[in-house]
Amino acid sequence: MNFRNRDEFWPYFISQHSKPATRKWHFAGTLASLLCLIYSVMFNWRYLFCVPVVAYGIAWYSHFFVEGNVPATFGYPVWSFLCDMKMFGLMLTGKMDEEIKRLGPQLQAY
Repeated sequence: MNFRNRDEFWPYFISQHSKPATRKWHFAGTLASLLCLIYSVMFNWRYLFCVPVVAYGIAWYSHFFVEGNVPATFGYPVWSFLCDMKMFGLMLTGKMDEEIKRLGPQLQAY
């Protein structure tokens, strides 16, 4: 598959995060990595290496052991990062379920 922009990639990304538990693990990983980033900037730059380790470690766990698929990051690292930020924002504002309903028919294509 060849995606030209984030909007084209978004339905595929969500199809790879079909289980609510996978999305919750992603949310936890993104939140924890943001906290690591804040800590490293404020107190100790050496902890900056924790940011990607925490974020991707938790997210990849959810793909391998919850969702049962290969992370989209492996094939589309930039689009995956951007979509993860969008998903985090939608989950933070409580709009993720609406977005899944809106994308419903598009998700079946993947």
